[in-house]
Parts: sequence; structure tokens; C-alpha cells
Amino acid sequence: MDSQKEALQRIISTLANKNDEIQNFIDTLNHTLKGVQENSSNILSELDEEFDSLYSILDEVKESMINCIKQEQARKSQELQSQISQCNNALENSEELLEFATRSLDIKEPEEFSKAARQIKDRVTMASAFRLSLKPKVSDNMTHLMVDFSQERQMLQTLKFLPVPKAPEIDPVECLVADNSVTVAWRMLEEDNKIDHFILEHRKTNFDGLPRVKDERCWEIIDNIKGTEYTLSGLKFDSKYMNFRVRACNKAVAGEYSDPVTLETKALNFNLDNSSSHLNLKVEDTCVEWDPTGGKGQESKMKGKENKGRSGTPSPKRTSVGSRPPAVRGSRDRFTGESYTVLGDTAIESGQHYWEVKAQKDCKSYSVGVAYKTLGKFDQLGKTNTSWCIHVNNWLQNTFAAKHNNKVKALDVTVPEKIGVFCDFDGGQLSFYDANSKQLLYSFKTKFTQPVLPGFMVWCGGLSLSTGMQVPSAVRTLQKSENGMTGSASSLNNIVTQ
Repeated sequence: MDSQKEALQRIISTLANKNDEIQNFIDTLNHTLKGVQENSSNILSELDEEFDSLYSILDEVKESMINCIKQEQARKSQELQSQISQCNNALENSEELLEFATRSLDIKEPEEFSKAARQIKDRVTMASAFRLSLKPKVSDNMTHLMVDFSQERQMLQTLKFLPVPKAPEIDPVECLVADNSVTVAWRMLEEDNKIDHFILEHRKTNFDGLPRVKDERCWEIIDNIKGTEYTLSGLKFDSKYMNFRVRACNKAVAGEYSDPVTLETKALNFNLDNSSSHLNLKVEDTCVEWDPTGGKGQESKMKGKENKGRSGTPSPKRTSVGSRPPAVRGSRDRFTGESYTVLGDTAIESGQHYWEVKAQKDCKSYSVGVAYKTLGKFDQLGKTNTSWCIHVNNWLQNTFAAKHNNKVKALDVTVPEKIGVFCDFDGGQLSFYDANSKQLLYSFKTKFTQPVLPGFMVWCGGLSLSTGMQVPSAVRTLQKSENGMTGSASSLNNIVTQ
């Protein structure tokens, strides 16, 4: 019966996953269909605009050519009209002189005849008809303004859609996720020497497999990539996966997207748990700051509320300690007394994890480490067998030490600006590094028997955390050789492992 139920549960889980996968695919198809309709409408509008632009250019060219023809017609007409006018005037003068000469033949008196003959001779010499060119200044030929658009017609007949680059292919084997950076590599399946650049798009997701349409973040775009590889660095891995896709672009248009690729970007993300932190600590997500008036202020407020609410029936809103609302995960008492402690809100139960801590410059005292959930509300980090830490003291005298089970090991190294914490739960190792140089500061070897929480103590100052980080490659390399190291760490390690 039990085995059948287990088998049925597996079938139900498989069917649910398959249904979810099919629904996601249906959403993708509907999204694609909507995109086809919208993009087709946009392309048709752009096509109309392009042809309207061509028509406009043709109309402008036609108007310009018509003006040229009309101007040439007007010029030649003016020239010919001027010649005609000149010839008409010359002909009129010549006919008048001819008539005068004809009449002069009938003159009988010799003196009058001689006088008329001289006048005719003088007028003939000066007559415009004999100075007039009888060749047209212009011809009626207009062939120099004829056109032949046969080549242009051929060009117009070859109009076609732009050549679109093929979709690239992302190579998951060549992609690399390391040191909170992601290197994405791709290739073109067909050589295309007209490709000008690539566009890479990425987004974070908590779903494996194909990207989802619904309930996903927007794609972020990186444009004008000249090569076939790109590295995104300085990322915070606050999601389990990242989707990537790429498209090629020529000078005119972008091509199809590649098939999307999903890469795992898992890292430890946690905030500080303000539901159990000491009242003298002001806690906000990944920052904690010493507040000397915090406890008194909270207690006075609580006393006022309690006195106000005292009646025959206790107030349902009354809390036992502090006025902060209880956290969802909160199942422990708030730290009190001299345990100025705050824990992370996410337990480490397996695997290797890394985070970094930076103290304010004027911080008097602080500790960084891990602790079991069972750490008592009066317990200080490093003073019990349920917590491990390194402690920095800048008050009265400067000390830097590793602490566990009330045993102290002084560290003969400079306190770094930022401390990196590496926790290998399964391997039973807790190491501290200079976050910038990756120099090993100290390492505990133990066997964790319970889940551990990141732990922090601060007095007269503040700390800020960096989470969502992968274990740096330099730390992984150092871990391989750390077991062979000797030195000051050994004595406390031996105590720790007892």
C-alpha cells in the first residue's frame, strides 16, 4: 500500500511538472502569436512609409525634370521669337526701300535721280536685312532632355526585404559561471561577413528549463558586442538561474534570437534576523549598527504600552520583549545581556558557501562567524561549543583572534578592510579570508552536527554584509592545499575538534 502511494505520488509529481511545462509552452505560443500580429502590423506600417517615401522622391524628381523641360522650351521659344521679330523688322524696312528704289526709276531729272540713287545706296548699306543672320539660333531638337528609366525600373523590380542574419547558437559548454561573473559564448552556424555586432539579453529566474513568459523579470540588454563572447561581472546571484539569448545584427537590421540558454547561478542569500537580534542593534536587511539607546527606548515603549493596556483582560497585542514584530521564522528568544548578537535568517545545512563582511572604520568591537540555532540568548559568539568566530577588538587595546568554546587564538595578521567567510558544511570547515587579497586569516576544522546560521556581534559601530556570492575561485584553490598547512592555526583547531 505504502509503495503504491509512493509510486502514485511520483506519477502525480511527474504529471504536475509536465502540465506546468505544457502550460508554459502554451503561454509562450500565445505570446509569440501576439508578437507576430503586433510585429506584422508594425512592418506593414513601415512598408507603407518606405513606399510613400519612394513615391515622394519620384514625384520630386518628376517635378524637377518637368521644370527643366519647360525652362528649355521657354528659352528656345524666346530666342526664336526674338529672331522672328528682328527678321520681320528687317523685311519691312527692305520692302520699303525696294518700293522707293522702284519709284526712283521713273525720275526724269538727272539731279533728282542722282540724289535718289545716292540715298538708296546709303540706305542699302545701312539696311539691317544685309546684317541679319538667316540661321536659327536654336534648333527644335529636345532629345537632350529625354529619359530612359530602364535601369531604374530593373532596380525597382529587384526591391526585396532586407537580408536578416541567421540566429546564433549559444554553446553551454563554453559558458562559464564563476566568481559572480558569467561568460556567455556563442557562434554563427553559417558564416556571415555582413554581421556588424551582437545583442546579448539576460534576466534572472528561479525556474530551470525554457524561459517563462509569465511572472518573469524583463530582459536586460547589452548592445554593440563586437565579438562572440561576453562576460557579465560583479553580479549578485540572488536567483537560482539566469536566462540568456543573443541575436546578430548587420548595418540595417537585427536577426532572430538564439535558442535561450539557462545557466545555474545559485548562491547563499540571507538577511539579518531582526526578530531575535539584541535590542541595542539596529538591523536592516544586510546591515547592523550599534544603537546604545535601542534597548532602553524599546523597553520604555513596551512598559508604557503594558501600563496602558492593563485592565481586567490582557491586551492581545502585548508582546513579552521588545516592540518589533515577530519574524515568520523566529522561533528563538531575542539576544540580551552582553550578547550583542544578530544571526542570519537562513540556515546552512549542506554545501559550500561564502559571504563577506565589512566593518565601519570606527567600530570598537565585532565578531564574524557561524553558530548553531541553539545558541543561547545570553551566549556570546566563540564562548560556547555551538559557535565559531573571529573577533576584532579596537577598544583600549587592539586584538585580532579566533574563538571557539571560550578558547582564544591570537592571530598575527593585519585586520583586513573586508572579511570573507567560507563555510564548507559537509567538509566541516570554516575559513576566514582577506576578501580583497584572498589571504587566509584562520581556519576551523570541525564536524557540524546541526545546521548553522551566519552570526555577527557588534559593539560601538556597524557591519554591512555582501551575500549572493559564489565561492571565489581563489578560495577554492586555497582550500585544496589548506589541509597541508601548518602554523598557529593548529593549536586551536585541535581544541575545536575534541
